[in-house]
Amino acid sequence: MIESFALGDTVQMKKPHACGTDKWTVTRVGADVKIKCLGCGRVVMLDRLAFLKAAKKILPKEIE
Repeated sequence: MIESFALGDTVQMKKPHACGTDKWTVTRVGADVKIKCLGCGRVVMLDRLAFLKAAKKILPKEIE
């Protein structure tokens, strides 16, 4: 379970998405958290508690 996160963070979830990837990017932060799948582009909105339970870790940002 992660403790803090911010807009634009890449998060690894505990369970993979149906497309096979477990990496998501945070696109909205508030009472609800909106995340976008990096594999297929699917957008999902979760309440904050469900997101915190399902998230495994925050991945480091890639340097361009």
